[in-house]
Amino acid sequence: MWFGSSAALKNLSNSDMTLHSRTDTIQPVTTVRDLGVHLDSQLCMQTHISKTTQTCFFYLRRLRQVRRLLGRDVTANLVCAFVLSRLDYGNALLAGLPCSTIALVHRVINAAVRLVYGLRSRDHVTAAAIELH
Repeated sequence: MWFGSSAALKNLSNSDMTLHSRTDTIQPVTTVRDLGVHLDSQLCMQTHISKTTQTCFFYLRRLRQVRRLLGRDVTANLVCAFVLSRLDYGNALLAGLPCSTIALVHRVINAAVRLVYGLRSRDHVTAAAIELH
């Protein structure tokens, strides 16, 4: 993988980016995964956020199906184990990114709070709304 700005990456030709060994030719890719973190060539972290939040929403949908059978404490523990721990892993890499990029992470956190407290999808997640439940 070659890292750089979009303008710098456009200046590289395909022959500059390809590595040749004795028997193999290695082609560059735009995204790699290392230690569970998806890195793209411009380090904008969009792929990592997209894949992580997709997995988190999957677990939230599964937990929503059994939430009534579980108590609030058990639901909160499962949300922490399956969802918040995924968001927390590698979150230092997201520091300094624009709010528009981080917005999807906030949506996951708000959905997790709504699930734990039994709020509807249109309810605002605030301290006052949580205290009412």
